[in-house]
Amino acid sequence: MISNRSYNLILENEGDGMLNGSRLREVRKAKGLTQGELGDLIGVGKSAICCYEKETRNPTLEAVLEMIHVFGVSADYLLGADFLVQTIDKDGNEIYVAMTKEEIVFIEELKKNKMVYDILLHDPKRGADLVKKEIG
Repeated sequence: MISNRSYNLILENEGDGMLNGSRLREVRKAKGLTQGELGDLIGVGKSAICCYEKETRNPTLEAVLEMIHVFGVSADYLLGADFLVQTIDKDGNEIYVAMTKEEIVFIEELKKNKMVYDILLHDPKRGADLVKKEIG
């Protein structure tokens, strides 16, 4: 089941590749803001914005909330989530996983090759090893 509903993933993703830097850059430029101007608006320095956009540093929760307010976008958008996919974790618990449009397209392309899709789905480690071996 794929849902496009809003879902707050900030705390779950904090400190783990949280912000989508290219999306931040895109909305900042669309608003006509420099890195320094955005930094002033959310209370951080220009260098912090640069690091957020390069994804070498994660913003604080407060900074993300300020960006949401400044840009008028959802947290999901800034985090790179286009869809929430309902799934079951290894312990049998229902969870939601954020996926980008690109990840959805990738999976759809994989499904077109049944053999590759089946290998990756049923034995992901073997599939990844085969891909590594093939492309180096």
